[in-house]
Amino acid sequence: MSEFAQPVERVPEAHQELQSRFVSDHLRRIFLLIYRIVGNVDDAQDLTQETFIKALQRQDQIKDLEKAAHWLSRIATNTAIDFLRRHGRVSFSDIDDLPEPVSASPLESPEALVLQTERREYLEAGLGTLTHRERTALILRDVEGLPAEEVAAQLNCSKATVRSHIANARTKFRRYLERRKT
Repeated sequence: MSEFAQPVERVPEAHQELQSRFVSDHLRRIFLLIYRIVGNVDDAQDLTQETFIKALQRQDQIKDLEKAAHWLSRIATNTAIDFLRRHGRVSFSDIDDLPEPVSASPLESPEALVLQTERREYLEAGLGTLTHRERTALILRDVEGLPAEEVAAQLNCSKATVRSHIANARTKFRRYLERRKT
């Protein structure tokens, strides 16, 4: 019997549920991480899907579920950086194209939602003033909380360069905030 004629192995239903829960638990965070790096909704959606495909293909590497989120973030970051390297560009889209997140609380007031949207737009515009390497270093270090050594490894540069990227990013972001206040 040829390899193609053999019956396809079925994934146990419990395993499928675990995979579905894993994806749903991390989908929004991974999408936002990738979006902040590539700056384009369509690319971020494609790269998020690619990230989960890679992760699920390598799920046997997960030994500790506590570290799964960090492991997935690293796959997402590498996927986004590889994309930027391949295309040699950073593309942007309007923040209005970003799908609105599902409200955590159905009781949030319209005013609170407007303020949340304005705050997000304000921060995204500030991130848009940074180069993709500065933005990636800043997000990985300050948002994801990765140590400088890991940021350096992911950006394929030295820790000193990472510190420089972060310092430049913070300076640019501070200037952005000061300009917006006036």
